[in-house]
Amino acid sequence: MHDFHYKSNVLYCEETKVADVANAVGTPFYLYSHHTLVDHFTKIQKAFAKINPLICFAMKSNDNLAVLKTLVDQGAGLDIVSVGELKKALKVKAAPKKIVFASVGKTEEEIAFALQKGILLFNVESIPELDEINRIAKKTNKKAQVALRINPDVAAATHDFITTGTLKNKFGIDLASTREILKGQGRYSHINISGLHIHIGSQIVKSDPFVTAIKKVIEFIAELRQAGIKIKYLDIGGGMGIIYKDENPQTAEEFATAILPHLEKLDLQVIMEPGRFIVGNAGIFVTKVLYLKDNGFKKFLIVDGGMNDLIRPSLYNAYHDIWPLKKTAKEKITVDVVGPICESGDFFAKERSLPIMEKNDLLAVMSAGAYGYVMSSNYNVRCRVPEVMVKGKQFDITKKRETFADLIRGESIPEFLK
Repeated sequence: MHDFHYKSNVLYCEETKVADVANAVGTPFYLYSHHTLVDHFTKIQKAFAKINPLICFAMKSNDNLAVLKTLVDQGAGLDIVSVGELKKALKVKAAPKKIVFASVGKTEEEIAFALQKGILLFNVESIPELDEINRIAKKTNKKAQVALRINPDVAAATHDFITTGTLKNKFGIDLASTREILKGQGRYSHINISGLHIHIGSQIVKSDPFVTAIKKVIEFIAELRQAGIKIKYLDIGGGMGIIYKDENPQTAEEFATAILPHLEKLDLQVIMEPGRFIVGNAGIFVTKVLYLKDNGFKKFLIVDGGMNDLIRPSLYNAYHDIWPLKKTAKEKITVDVVGPICESGDFFAKERSLPIMEKNDLLAVMSAGAYGYVMSSNYNVRCRVPEVMVKGKQFDITKKRETFADLIRGESIPEFLK
């Protein structure tokens, strides 16, 4: 699943000792494997080769320029949700016609900029948004290409915060409203409704919810065709899960086996938006032991990384494996792995069995490539950590550690307080 492995009891990323990276850049930091990124992207390409989909990597999972460049060089498109992501996409020379733009709250600035750059599709989430895109396209004398994001009202077995395909969520348009929009699309003079889009959630480990949602969309497409309404694109979203703990997620091949029979007969350009599947296990978060605290009730392994660096355990109660950078035969103890943030929710693991660790020992929080750095913050006036990429025996810093000057840039004390 990834290129992090032990050799002579020492943790390597590809052919590089992780400890060597730590010595060079300090801790904590994120580390990405180039080969793992390419391998996971290629797995999806091969599994779905029969229909030759446009695979748009979900930038919200990881927007590091080196990660994006790696995937764009492999032929990936990009799934974006903000003008900032679009600007990053263009910086790595992603083809605009391989970019799709989601988000329930696109601003006028974002819509106008995306129209100017000529992206492939806006994935539209509501009727007011459709009206706004039409208004801006008319104002700028552009023709906007859009896909309507359908909310298929399909529940996925995942965390409530990352479920997006039911009508209690803010995402997408119900089928009845979609039907009315398509029947009356002539009122949108500067829009071409050329696709449909679904995305039912993240970290989905079984194909059943996808199949259910896709079947609903296929029935809807058949109904549209009978009414003489044609579409060109079907965007099936992302959401494929990865191994965190006890999950046994589907492989790309298993996912393809389950849904290809439904997609092959459609004669549409299929778009996919994987994120976590490609980058989740391609990254780790490396942190250093500061103290072992024993309060007589339980033991706490205190490290220099915190919830501001990697919030998934605190936000989702997510499980991440934790590996020592050096395997030892030391006795194992049960500890909570916690950081320095002034919150009880600041933890990476609870009741975890780990070898007795000493001050300055290093730990790798695994499966941290997705929704790691992108969700980090400066809480407690902490500088965001560096990001590093390894390719074989080479590594380089792809984003520098922030400094205090970075943190207070733009801040000032008003004259009336001086």
